[in-house]
Amino acid sequence: MFESLSNRLQDVFDRLGSSGRLTEKDVDVVMREVRMALLEADVALPVVKDFVKRVKERAIGAEVTKSLKPGQMVVKIVHEELIETLGEPGRLSFSGSTKPHVIMLVGLQGSGKTTTAAKLATYLRRDGRQPFMIAADTYRPAAVDQLVTLAKQINVPYYEEGTQARPVDIVARGLKAAQEANAGVAIIDTAGRLQIDDTLMTELEQIKQRTKPAEVLLVADSMTGQEAVNIAQGFNERVGITGMILTKIDGDARGGAAISMRAVTGVPIKFLGTSEKIDGFEDFHPDRLASRILGMGDVLTLIERAEESFDEREALKLQEKLMKNQFTLQDFLEQLRKVRTMGPLGQLMGMIPGMSRLQDQIDQDEMEKSLKKVEAIICSMTAAERNNPKVLNASRKKRIAAGSGVEVRDVNQVIKQFRDMQKLMSQMRKGRFPGIPGMSGFPR
Repeated sequence: MFESLSNRLQDVFDRLGSSGRLTEKDVDVVMREVRMALLEADVALPVVKDFVKRVKERAIGAEVTKSLKPGQMVVKIVHEELIETLGEPGRLSFSGSTKPHVIMLVGLQGSGKTTTAAKLATYLRRDGRQPFMIAADTYRPAAVDQLVTLAKQINVPYYEEGTQARPVDIVARGLKAAQEANAGVAIIDTAGRLQIDDTLMTELEQIKQRTKPAEVLLVADSMTGQEAVNIAQGFNERVGITGMILTKIDGDARGGAAISMRAVTGVPIKFLGTSEKIDGFEDFHPDRLASRILGMGDVLTLIERAEESFDEREALKLQEKLMKNQFTLQDFLEQLRKVRTMGPLGQLMGMIPGMSRLQDQIDQDEMEKSLKKVEAIICSMTAAERNNPKVLNASRKKRIAAGSGVEVRDVNQVIKQFRDMQKLMSQMRKGRFPGIPGMSGFPR
């Protein structure tokens, strides 16, 4: 989501000279560009003015340490002020409420409330709580059916009465059902409109008064741009939101909403919806988001995703196979699938420091197609062929190519790449690192 802003800011910082002190002229030039970059990214004007003012006051005359260049010094200041603008990380709070703790999701139609309800339920269950979902959106066509389908998919109990009863009555009876089911947290999926109106707000106020929720979370579509800030203010004034969930941050939005909403409303962002998948949901960390915006990567989130996708015992078994040169195409296929569950490759690349600029140079759609092709080729092999590619003769390769919808040369390429990888592993195991000066014969 932040690719355009990130690239623009990095270009600005690269223009700074190498002097040991930041002059007012240097800072003026940079901050003018930073201001334009933030405005183009849909950051609200009052937020931009305040941000630029704070950075400029800190940067003018700042002594550049020996370990940093002027550009890096400004990046450091901008990074710290971005974190300040994004605010402290917000976490769910159930203090003062009784079980089942109620989480009320509000937002405009199309912001992703129903899907977010399922994602939040999955998140809470992973955290050791017993979630329960209540379908209170009686206006949007198929909203109730969508919630029921998602609840069954993730195996979470739910309550629904269709679309005829009043939402406030559905919620009251739903909470009773949640209590009887010994649920820990009840998630209420409320109705939305295409715009804020008095009828919608009155209904939400009635539900809030009836349920006494521990949390009222605004689900906001990050692709809405600057309008998202006005939406957040509108809901906060009428309903009193306690936090926000930004959805669709994996899209091509400019990212300004994420920077503006916290500063304008004073309400913390608590979660980010990172993909359309049910597990595409993560805690909001302002420091990590600031690092992503500045192209500094987000290694911690990458590690957390890897920990969720890879089992420690399986990793040890895989390591043993690599050491004994027993790594097969079946093992490769399993690892490939696990990497793909971590998220889109472009998104993962953006989390690696220094890799963000390479994203524009790589055709990510083409990369995804290539990986799918590799997966199809290996899946078209028999178990014996995956475990021992040496048996692959011309007729077998022809059958595999036909089964996976590719050419025989594509099958040969996958086999060659796999053998090259095996050779590299073998050389590394023996302490030789080909192509890396000074690494040959590296002690084991």
